[in-house]
Amino acid sequence: MKTALIQHAYKGSKEATVAHTLAMIRQTDAELVVLQELHQSEYFCQCEDTRFFEYAESIEEDIAFWANVSRERDIVLVTSLFEKRADGIYHNTAYVFDKGELAGKYRKMHIPDDPGFYEKFYFTPGDLGFEPIDTSVGRLGVLVCWDQWYPEAARIMALKGAQLLIYPTAIGYLECPKDRVDELCEKENTPEEKRKMREAWLSVQRGHAVANGIPLIAVNRVGAEKDPSGVLEGIRFWGHSVAYGPQGEILAMAGEEEESILEVDIDLNAGAEVRKIWPFLRDRRIESYACLLKRYCDN
Repeated sequence: MKTALIQHAYKGSKEATVAHTLAMIRQTDAELVVLQELHQSEYFCQCEDTRFFEYAESIEEDIAFWANVSRERDIVLVTSLFEKRADGIYHNTAYVFDKGELAGKYRKMHIPDDPGFYEKFYFTPGDLGFEPIDTSVGRLGVLVCWDQWYPEAARIMALKGAQLLIYPTAIGYLECPKDRVDELCEKENTPEEKRKMREAWLSVQRGHAVANGIPLIAVNRVGAEKDPSGVLEGIRFWGHSVAYGPQGEILAMAGEEEESILEVDIDLNAGAEVRKIWPFLRDRRIESYACLLKRYCDN
């Protein structure tokens, strides 16, 4: 299955960014196209500002627009949209379109709340569970960004028959303010610390592919975006959109700064063969995992 991971920067407005994304989609003949997290806008979660809730008001029009793109291109398209469900209830939602039809959606379950990533202000945790989405190209285990750090999410998707794990993403380095001394920020922005953060992000996803014996793809954005509040300098997104095979082999990886249409052939049947050699699911001791239902396994 030819797959395209669309990695790009925010272009200053929704109209310009969507036009740029659409132009990139039109350059590939992939069967499956995956876009980055919140791809229509800047990553607005750097601060807490109620004006950004206006972005979710167009959700019905956005769904119709991307469904039409999927139909025109005759593709399966994984999008990431700001969903208004009701006044005061908003979700970070991945919509999956199959040749113009809505195949399913996933509402982000794990919601971060850290400097520069104040998502709990905007997003209600998902309530659709971890359910793979059936499409014409296969059964897709679609998750979103912060979900990448949780092996439970990847495992459940695999146990429900997902053939491929997919993560639209927005992650990068916090830029240190130039007009004040911030010891913590300076420490976290040394080249060595940046490398460790990026490698941790890549490694945990590679582990999901290996532990579950299925391919995995993650699509991140690039470029620097200012904090609208001016409290922080902003975020420099680190790119590195990636595709791993079921043994953790790197199938393709984009760079840290450049925009990319990362095309890769994904073999959805490779996982079945790998699981015959590494039968991790067979040897799970499910009778011993009750502690996972607790916040912490104390007495």
